[in-house]
Amino acid sequence: MKLSVVVPVYNEADTIEEIISRVLAVEVDGVDKEVIIVDDGSADGTRQAIEASAWRHDPRIQVRENRINLGKGAAIRVGLSYAAGEVILIQDADLELDPRDYPALVGPITDGRTEIVYGSRFLGPRPDLSRRTRLANWFLTAVTNVLFLSRLTDMETGYKVFRRRALQGIRLRCVGFDFEPELTAMLLLAGRRIHEVPISYHPRRVDEGKKIRWFDGVDALWVLLRCRITGGD
Repeated sequence: MKLSVVVPVYNEADTIEEIISRVLAVEVDGVDKEVIIVDDGSADGTRQAIEASAWRHDPRIQVRENRINLGKGAAIRVGLSYAAGEVILIQDADLELDPRDYPALVGPITDGRTEIVYGSRFLGPRPDLSRRTRLANWFLTAVTNVLFLSRLTDMETGYKVFRRRALQGIRLRCVGFDFEPELTAMLLLAGRRIHEVPISYHPRRVDEGKKIRWFDGVDALWVLLRCRITGGD
C-alpha cells in the first residue's frame, strides 16, 4: 500500500527540514511513502530551506508551489491532485504534530476497520493549550457533532488520514483554515464514519509562528452551518 503525505507549507523555514526528516524516518509496516510538499507562496526563505535540505533529492519527495499565498486548503488541494497513494495523510509543516504517530493513524485503515482516521489531541495526555484555545476547539467540535450527528472529540485536528476513495463524490471549495471543517462536514454528509485515535501534541505560540487566529474560528463556524444548510452544494 502507498501512503501519500501531503505537507502544506507557508513560512516554515525554521521547521521544514526537521519535519520532513521526521516523516521520512517513520516506518509503517507494509506501507510505502511519498511526500508531497506544497509551498504556498512562502516569503521567509522556506523554498531556499527546502532546496538546501539533506532530503531534497530523495525520490520519495515532490515539491510543488503556489506562486502566491492562497491558504492551507488551497495548498492541500494542490497536494491531493498530485498524490498517487491509496491513503492520504495531511501533515502540518511545523513541529506540533509527531510523525511517530503514523502507525496508529494508518493502522485502522490498513487493517480494514475504517476508511478515515482523525488524530485527536484530546484522547491522549492533556495538551498544554490555553483556556481560550481549548474552549474554541470544544465549541467547534460540539457544533459539528450537533449538526452532523457525529461523536468527534477533535474536529480541528491537523492529522486527517483517509483512503482516496473516501473523497469520491465530494467537492471541496475552501482555501484557508476553513478547509478543516469543510472536509469534516462533507465527509459526514456523505455518510462516512470517522474513527479517532489519540495523538501527541506540542502546541506553539503566536510568537513562535502559530498562524491560526480567532477569526478563523468564525470562518469555521460559518462553513459548518453553510454545509449543513446547503447539503454541501
